[in-house]
Parts: sequence; C-alpha cells; structure tokens
Amino acid sequence: MTDVDFKLDLLIEPEQLVPYLGHELIRVVDLSRASVYEQLHIPHAIHLQPKYLVAQQENANGVLPDIEGLQALIDKLNISPQHHVVVYDDEGGAWAGRLIWNLHCLGFYRTSLINGGIHGWLGASLPTTAEVETVVPVADPLQVDLDTVQQHRIEYNELLEHVQTQNIQLWDCRTNEEYTGLRLAARRGGHIPNALHFEWSTALNRENHLKLHPLERTQQRLEQLGFNLQQPVVVYCQSHHRSGLAYILARLLNWQVRAYDGAWSEWGNRLDSPIISGESPS
Repeated sequence: MTDVDFKLDLLIEPEQLVPYLGHELIRVVDLSRASVYEQLHIPHAIHLQPKYLVAQQENANGVLPDIEGLQALIDKLNISPQHHVVVYDDEGGAWAGRLIWNLHCLGFYRTSLINGGIHGWLGASLPTTAEVETVVPVADPLQVDLDTVQQHRIEYNELLEHVQTQNIQLWDCRTNEEYTGLRLAARRGGHIPNALHFEWSTALNRENHLKLHPLERTQQRLEQLGFNLQQPVVVYCQSHHRSGLAYILARLLNWQVRAYDGAWSEWGNRLDSPIISGESPS
C-alpha cells in the first residue's frame, strides 16, 4: 500500500465520501445500533460496538482502554498507519466522535466524521446496503502508541488541581437536570466547580438530519455562555460518550481541547471531589 493524502477534513458532508467508497485505504466505521446496521449501512462500512471504546473502572465507566484494550480496538478496525478512518453513527456524532478521540489519543489523525451520520447519508439519498463484506487483514497494522495521549486526555488528579486553582475552562455536555443535580447518575449529583453548561445535542439540527448547526452559531452560543475560545477547554459528560461530539466541535472551532474521560461517573462517585449542585455548593 502507498501513502495516500485523502482530501477529507475532520468534518465531511456525506457526498464527499462517495468517490472513496471501496478504496483499500478508506475504513468506514459504523457506530450505530446493531439493529440499524443490520438493516442498512453505508457500503463497505464495518460495524463497531461502543464497548471497544471504553474501559470500566471502580468509579468510572467510560475511561480510555488500557494498551490491551486499545490493541483490540485497532485489531477490530483493521487499520494501518496509511488508512483514513471515516466514522458515523445514528445519534448525531457522539459515539463517532468518541472513536475519533480514541484514535487521536494514539496519535492517529487521519479521521473524518460524516455530518449527520446515517441520517445525513439517507437524507442525501445515497446508496445503502445490508451486506457485510469480509475485510482482509492489513499487513502493517497500526501500533499502540501512547506518546500523545496526554495532549487529548486529562485525568482526575490533574483536573482537580486545576479546579482548585480555578485556572481551567470546563464544558459540561450533559442535560441541565444532570448539571444541576436534579437527575442523579452517580452517588452525588451536580457539576464540577466552574463548569459551564452547553448540552451536546444543542449543536445538532433536528430539522436537517441531525447535521451540525453552522459552526458560527455554535461558537456564538458558547461565547455568550462565557467560554473563551482562545483558552484551552476540557469537555466532559457522564462517560465521555456525549462529550465525544463536544471534542469534535472544539477541534472544528480550532479550540485547544482535552477530554476528561473519567467524567461525572468518576467525579460524582468519589466522595472527596468538590461539586456544585443546583441547590447549594459543597
């Protein structure tokens, strides 16, 4: 295989993939529900279950897998360093964004998200199939390399230090009920101190096949909330699933971003982490 420079940005419209369908160095990955994939998917797409993207810990259920888990993900994707990975799902880009984040943690940046996912593809009246093709194992699979992981990930102790010194921007992507603590998804409810709230799905246009609203609109809303796009940001949700899309949005806005994959499942399950609830700070 030769090194090919595909003209595919981080965000692509469904039509942009069509000329590359079936190319040996394009890996199309479907993170939709299995029932959707079995019914229809983009031709040549392989199906990936979200379980390959996360590892379970005592207090957290969405952390980056260990080396063995990441190797299993690469084996499942069957990609080489020369591949370009195009990802989509059936929910607007959260799981797809999470896969891209995992790959970025490995220093692999040949990645694209299909705007609108399978909904955008169907909205453009592009071909689908129910066939599952056999993929030939690549001769030079991508190797697990964690040299760049800390550029894209922040862990509890470092985040706590930044929170205590109040020198970090935090984007909470969950629902307002989770943010205020009205809905409990861990031992404790609320949000990380100083975190600003912008629900991930607010960036999606439900009238336009779950495609993203124009980036200018999303940037304006983020800035109205108090975010400074010239300063780094950390995104989080409950398990770094929904914040997978927030990570993509930040990258598209040229915003320096890291993800807290321990997320609220870790922060809220710990009894020693500082939290703010809708009723009273603690």
